[in-house]
Amino acid sequence: MVELVLENQTTRIDAGELVGYVVNANEYIHQKGSPGWGSADTEMFPIIGPVNEAGFQVQVSRGTAIQDQHGLLRQFPYELIAQTTTSAIFKKEYKAGTPIKNSKYPEKSPKQWLVWPFSFSFEKRFNLLADGLEISFTISGERDMPLMLGYHPAFKLQAENPTIKTFEKEISLDEVLAVGSRAFEVANCEEITLVDERELTISTEGFGNFMCWTEVRNMVCIEPISFYPYAVEQHKLHEGFEYLGDEPKVFKVKLHPQF
Repeated sequence: MVELVLENQTTRIDAGELVGYVVNANEYIHQKGSPGWGSADTEMFPIIGPVNEAGFQVQVSRGTAIQDQHGLLRQFPYELIAQTTTSAIFKKEYKAGTPIKNSKYPEKSPKQWLVWPFSFSFEKRFNLLADGLEISFTISGERDMPLMLGYHPAFKLQAENPTIKTFEKEISLDEVLAVGSRAFEVANCEEITLVDERELTISTEGFGNFMCWTEVRNMVCIEPISFYPYAVEQHKLHEGFEYLGDEPKVFKVKLHPQF
């Protein structure tokens, strides 16, 4: 367990997963073991969304890639490569064509192994700052590698009727619940505020969109995404790709709590 501390903020990270963010004794992160979801955060990469209706295949320039829902990144572990009292860097590296065991097999998926035909490096950085927690993702790899990125944190809820606010609208928890597993789309948005007993603003760089998901009233996932996967049929998921160039792609998420 890695613990970052700065004045009245404490962040706990377990093998690259954000499992706690406490500000002035208030916990903002959904706790494992509570109803709703068995994780606290994860990444969706190199695809977002389900592919069961497309035979667990995604079209890329090198043929087809065998993927399961939300990609293969979450199926292998991070390595801690640097740490200070207020920051930590975790990394995953993947070599093109390496089979990765699918944890959903055989109970929830017929695919035992997942494969991606490109090599990449994926860094996840945590920086505890005076005004909040910044989480950044740096993706490097082969030029023209297709990718989508989604960050999937879960936030603890305490109020009876919390809301999610953007500059343009207010979304109730009931609206998110009603959409179900597809997740509520918040398009063309880089900042959202969760209004609970205390407010938490989530601002982003590089993603451009959010989607919100929950099946319970005690937590909600507010997920920055580069592409909303339910905008297309599964066999057209490749339409949502963006591509690596000569420089790494950097995506950022910042949690601004109410101090």
